[in-house]
Amino acid sequence: MSPLNIALDPIKVPGILAAKMWVNGGSRSDPIGQKGAHQLLASVMSRGCGPYDNIAIADLVEGCGAGLRCDTHEDGLLISLKCSDSDSNRLLPLIGWMITSPHLSSKQIKLERELSLQALQRQKESPFQLSFDGWRHLAYSDGPYGHDPLGVPEDVRTLNREELLPLAERLTKDEQVLAIAGTFPTDLEERIKEMKPFDQLMIRRHNQSAKSRTKPLTKDPINKGATLFLQAQKTGQVVIMLGQPTIPHGHKDDLALRLLSSHLGSGMSSVLFRELREKHGVAYDVGVHHPIRQRAAPFLLHVSTSEEKALITLQLLKNIWEQIKGQLITEDELALTKAKFRGQIAHGSQTVGQRAERRAQLRWLQLGDDYDIKSLQSINSITSNDLQNIARIHLTKPLLSLCGPQQTINKLSKTWQQ
Repeated sequence: MSPLNIALDPIKVPGILAAKMWVNGGSRSDPIGQKGAHQLLASVMSRGCGPYDNIAIADLVEGCGAGLRCDTHEDGLLISLKCSDSDSNRLLPLIGWMITSPHLSSKQIKLERELSLQALQRQKESPFQLSFDGWRHLAYSDGPYGHDPLGVPEDVRTLNREELLPLAERLTKDEQVLAIAGTFPTDLEERIKEMKPFDQLMIRRHNQSAKSRTKPLTKDPINKGATLFLQAQKTGQVVIMLGQPTIPHGHKDDLALRLLSSHLGSGMSSVLFRELREKHGVAYDVGVHHPIRQRAAPFLLHVSTSEEKALITLQLLKNIWEQIKGQLITEDELALTKAKFRGQIAHGSQTVGQRAERRAQLRWLQLGDDYDIKSLQSINSITSNDLQNIARIHLTKPLLSLCGPQQTINKLSKTWQQ
């Protein structure tokens, strides 16, 4: 067996192919003092690899009317290619070259480093981002999920080719999944195995990949006791985030938390929208952030409001958090929540790119290609009592992050501490 896991999803679409290569690791694997290193690595991988410099890659990809990019996530790097099936033999090798032979030109690194610093500077202007960064650090401290994949300015400024080389060398050793969806020949998998440079990955021994894989932890180094983060900003709005780290995707209780997330934050019929916007008119924007993670995923309620309505907004948000543990949702609400969840699964499978990314995700998490189908069957047996019990288990220690005018967030912090 080889470290490269190939997943194919044939779909009858008019000559379109999407490929997603997931490489285990991501920003959670940034070395100490190098937060943002994997983001910088990902940004330069498509700026020269194998036999192509940055100009040659741009000419090849754009000449085919295709799209190629590499993004950094908390748990891994994701290379994305979308092209016509007729160009796949020319373009798919680029993914392999990006993994096995990135150029890491110092000139390109300098350019991407400046772009990362500019992006980090823009984030400082966003109350939402500041509040989320504060909550993330409060929740995960210096653990794997404690910083944005972009990194932190003081670390990014020091990153050069020397720091990226060891990370690039690990790319061929870390676990990889190549998922392809769309129109392609039946022998595509065999073709990929014979393509340069995928043939280099195919001959590597499986035990090398198994040793390099970062195993999920039962407990991450997370919150050290504090439950409140304040970030003052001279702005007319207040951003409130309330939530806590929970469990990995695929955990036995994860499906119930997904339903709770839909119940609280999905659409205009959600609890947050009804209570905070329609009933009390206190919020500009509401939502739930519950992403897919290999480790302790955030379960986070977020609201943007005005200074005048910040106090009642916080009180309402706290009430909602407690109600999901103290009150059963009605049968009608449960049926609506399950319908929303089914819609989310369908909505996330509309394009070849979405299907390829989900297939890569499931293979990487070792959940099985039919995990979503089984989930749709499993929700039928979940009851309101189940949701309440899961909330009582996993939503017990909420952490609060506030961003807004100093005087306002000070008042909110006193209410929270009381």
